Amino acid sequence: MIRIAAVGDLHADRSTAPRWRAALAPSRHEADVLLLAGDLTQDGEPGQAHALADALCDLGLPIVAVLGNHDVDRDRADAVRKALEGHGVVVLDGEAIAIDTRDGRLGIAGTKGFGGGFDAARASDFGEPEMKAFVRAARVSAESLERALRAVPAPRVALLHYAPCHATLVGEAPGVVPFLGSQLLEEAVDRTHTALAVHGHAHSGRELGRTRGGVPVRNVARPVIGRAYRVYCLPGGDECPSRAPAAPPPGDLPRDAPRASPR
Repeated sequence: MIRIAAVGDLHADRSTAPRWRAALAPSRHEADVLLLAGDLTQDGEPGQAHALADALCDLGLPIVAVLGNHDVDRDRADAVRKALEGHGVVVLDGEAIAIDTRDGRLGIAGTKGFGGGFDAARASDFGEPEMKAFVRAARVSAESLERALRAVPAPRVALLHYAPCHATLVGEAPGVVPFLGSQLLEEAVDRTHTALAVHGHAHSGRELGRTRGGVPVRNVARPVIGRAYRVYCLPGGDECPSRAPAAPPPGDLPRDAPRASPR
């Protein structure tokens, strides 16, 4: 089996980043790769990304990440990405990577993703230019994910921040759901016979879900999994036994944001 450790929504700043070194250290013995599902920093300050990556640089296993909405908040996404990559973290943005593990090759495709909603609450490309731009951003993100998934060998994992199915958003306020994920991402995952999709962002959602096509989806936002990371095994995407410690206590949400707002 290929073993995948995953967590999202670390929301690290300079003071909390060092705590993740100890919290994630056991993953080197339990997994073949560590996936970080966005919102790595508190508010997109490159120094926060540098502090987190510096804490993880000697973890001892490949680390693959995507950015989240917090990581782009200050319009410095390129600097955040450069800070992470400078310490050996692979950051994907509509791109893919193949990793050789002890039990075979693993394809990982990643992008931040975007909102747009599902079913009757799905945004449509109609009306105001602002709404068309919103839907266009969701479509571009999903198309880049699909291209990246097709570029790597099976088994394929989709690494996202936004959710690719509604099931892992159950528990969120209904009015927030269209801003937490997109059916376009779900369709991209299903069309490419993906083995597992991992995301964060939905702090009040649930961990386990599936796409309409049956692809297992795991919401690994730290407030949802309640620990430093989860370990999933391929094939199947089921959880593997883990001895991970409780997650460190950095804030889950922006300090000035109400809990019902988009993450």
